[in-house]
Amino acid sequence: MNRRPTNFELPLPSASILVGGGILLLVLLFFRPFAIVNAGERGVVMRLGRVQDGVLDEGFHFILPFVTSVKTMSVRVQRSDIKAQAASKDLQDVTTEMALNWHVEPTKVNTVFQQIGDETQILERIINPAVSEVLKAATAKKNVEEILTQRTELKNEIDRDLKVRMTRYGLAVDDVSLVNFGFSAEFNKAIEAKQVAEQEAKQAEFVALKAKKDAEADVNRAKGQAEAQRLQRLTLNAELLQKQAIEKWDGKFPTYMGGNNALPFINVNPK
Repeated sequence: MNRRPTNFELPLPSASILVGGGILLLVLLFFRPFAIVNAGERGVVMRLGRVQDGVLDEGFHFILPFVTSVKTMSVRVQRSDIKAQAASKDLQDVTTEMALNWHVEPTKVNTVFQQIGDETQILERIINPAVSEVLKAATAKKNVEEILTQRTELKNEIDRDLKVRMTRYGLAVDDVSLVNFGFSAEFNKAIEAKQVAEQEAKQAEFVALKAKKDAEADVNRAKGQAEAQRLQRLTLNAELLQKQAIEKWDGKFPTYMGGNNALPFINVNPK
């Protein structure tokens, strides 16, 4: 008996299944019974408009449509460039440009959102006022010269005080950078005039010191020559003078002019 080969074919989905799947997909997209929290974010759960205690971590989460909604907030380190006005201990106006790195504490995202708001409101309501107050308190303890020369100490003080202040609101300070200091035009002119005067004073001091060194050198040279002459006088005696005269004699006797005859002058005096 011959057997016919059997062909196995998968049944195609019916039109009703396709329509039902499409409707289900549309329902899911419309009602969104899920929430996705991306990397570097946390989710704030709100039920009927009220913030709940739980915080959603990164990932996929099912929620109850119409009743529950999720607001995501970044917990990554954010940089805020802030310019603040303050006065120094010597009553000089100081403009400080500061870069602040900060982030929201991941476990307190719901509290931060409930009490403060989103990132923009955090910056306007908390960070800007806190930076201004802390900066004014820190710069008021130092004069302008100390602000410029003790920059690291000033930065550490601002960093420490900001961390204490912002921790109350569920915010963390990662780093503070003092980018630049600006002063009034009058103060800048005074600083420039002071620097010019200091340079002129240093130049005058250099000229005076050089003149003093030159005078000391002249005195030392004069003393050396005088000392050499004194030693030479001490060492001169009759025999040395006679030796020097013999060394310089050219072999001719001095002559004595008498009348028309020139006679050689010879000392014949006995010893």
